[in-house]
Amino acid sequence: MSAPNDTSPPTRRGFLTGLTGIAAAASVPAIARANDASTAHKTPEPMAAPRNAVSDIIPFYGRNQAGILTPAQTNTYITALDITTPKRAHLIKLMQAWTEASAKLTLGQPVAIPADGEVEAQPDPNDLDGLSLSRLTITFGFGPGLFGKDGKDRFGLGHHRPEAFVDLPHFPGDQMIPARTGGDLLIQACADNPQVAFHAVRQLTRLAYGLADIRWVQSGFASDYGPGKTPRNLMGFKDGTGNPNTSDAALMDKHVWAGSEAPDWMQGGSYVVIRRARIALEHWDRTKVSFQEQTFGRQKKSGAPLTGKSEFDPVDLAANDADGNPVIPENSHVRLAHQAALDGNVILRRSYSYNDGANVIAERWPPWKQGMEFDAGLIFVGYQRDVRTSFIPIFEKMSRFDMMNQFVTNVGGGHFACPRGVEAGEYLGQRLFETA
Repeated sequence: MSAPNDTSPPTRRGFLTGLTGIAAAASVPAIARANDASTAHKTPEPMAAPRNAVSDIIPFYGRNQAGILTPAQTNTYITALDITTPKRAHLIKLMQAWTEASAKLTLGQPVAIPADGEVEAQPDPNDLDGLSLSRLTITFGFGPGLFGKDGKDRFGLGHHRPEAFVDLPHFPGDQMIPARTGGDLLIQACADNPQVAFHAVRQLTRLAYGLADIRWVQSGFASDYGPGKTPRNLMGFKDGTGNPNTSDAALMDKHVWAGSEAPDWMQGGSYVVIRRARIALEHWDRTKVSFQEQTFGRQKKSGAPLTGKSEFDPVDLAANDADGNPVIPENSHVRLAHQAALDGNVILRRSYSYNDGANVIAERWPPWKQGMEFDAGLIFVGYQRDVRTSFIPIFEKMSRFDMMNQFVTNVGGGHFACPRGVEAGEYLGQRLFETA
């Protein structure tokens, strides 16, 4: 079935006609030189490690999108865009261009600059020449607006919106800023070098010029504590200890990947919820460590539950102290999260910290300070098979009872359907667009 008005050629500055000018594959950036002629008389230094070794490359093509089960890189750059073109044919051209460009970017190959009516098409200037690929992954998602916006089914896709991809309710304490919330399309680039992640997003948004506008962006970071070690968030606590085991394929099929209940284009995909959570660090930093540990339900240094000695010790919700009070407080973050997991509500967290300088803030809790404070906190990124049975019931309870709420305010984000992976010869979302 074809959508109305999707056959006429695009008129915007010749962009789409230039999409076929995406550069052919080029060689991977050269190995860095150890010395040049001006230093030949000095004692030679060891040759730099080869750039873009196999371990640096995470292929774009595959059954599932990369960047979901991939061990978290140290940096992310997230962009949400609003679609401006009314024509599905243009949107398909964009998906084709993004697919080809992403495959090249993750291999360190250049992406040409197409003609735009003012300048001729030209090769990628190779802004990252000499840099490692840094395990770059690019993950895409479709927002609710792709399936219908302002009461209109712009692209004839409304009846293919998955049942599990419902609108999120307003949660207690939310202070969502419209300019930081929502979006029709999602691009998340992750890499072990922030410039590599940002570069990828820049190239992809450049290809969307005239078809989609940036709605919001967010960069983030995660400290590298070494393989197999849990990073700490800005509150100083280990973040992600309770994640499901990503090496357990059956567990991922159960809780992360959409299955036979989903439309064909979504099977093997996942639904992501992103929340920009500002943390009142000035308030947090003035509290005693003992209170912080009660808030989390874990020990700050080791990451162990208050009922254990090491990070991965089991959480004992039945343990009481000498006075008969729960060792892990009833409204602690860990207790609420653990109870949700016991109820079958599981999310794969892949979160990052952010630091956007300072801003004028009015605190939600005593001492009710108003003025310049750090605009920093957590980018919650959670993948799941069904937002109705994972994020919504978990956050409904946490938004009401979690002790963490006195320090954390959700101010932005969105949720997106990240389709199945792209196989070689396909383009992003092809099964969705071709069955509509």
